Amino acid sequence: MRLIALDTATESVSAALLEGEELTVRLETERNRHTERLLPLVDEVLKEKGLTAADLDAVAFGAGPGAFTGLRVACGVAQGLAWALEKPVVAVSNLQAAALRARAAGAAGVVLIALDARMGECYVGVYDLTDAMPRALTEPELVKPEDAGEIAARHGCTVAAGSGLDLYAEKLGLAQTVKVICGVSPDAGDIARIAVEMASRGETTTAALASPVYVRNRVALTIEERARGERLQ
Repeated sequence: MRLIALDTATESVSAALLEGEELTVRLETERNRHTERLLPLVDEVLKEKGLTAADLDAVAFGAGPGAFTGLRVACGVAQGLAWALEKPVVAVSNLQAAALRARAAGAAGVVLIALDARMGECYVGVYDLTDAMPRALTEPELVKPEDAGEIAARHGCTVAAGSGLDLYAEKLGLAQTVKVICGVSPDAGDIARIAVEMASRGETTTAALASPVYVRNRVALTIEERARGERLQ
């Protein structure tokens, strides 16, 4: 299978082409340039291999959880490509992608993934790394960092990883027996590897039905809500 994957769930923007076992990735870390840079990165990876979009078998994207605007960019571009090419779409969890990257960094067993959700919160998920691809043991959650330790303990996590660890390691309340792996940041290459496996199992959707996974439904409080001391859930 020849598949293109897109990821704009974080401050980085990346595109990856997976053809058989050969993976080509382009990643940029400039902030607030997702809309401007995603399609040029797609063009770059295709041209490097002498391909055009018409040569693709499927389009994948990081469906979140992640930044609202970023998720919409990747989803919208994936929908546009898939619609024009009449190809299937694969929506991949960014938490699962982080779990795959954590394995490459030495994680094994049951891992807690905590991604920075801003506003002093984390997106978390628990994954079993026994199989070829990380298997979700929980649904994505939005939690305060101090609640992540309880989730890890409840599911017997032996490892914790993700951008949330880089920011909130001291607040997570992880047991001393939990190995912490910092610097785990997935990109479109991880999305591509998972997407190919999903596509082989028929876990695809259409351009019309593709959608992000937001988890957080609101990104701001009203002035009145802030004055009352309310917090986003």
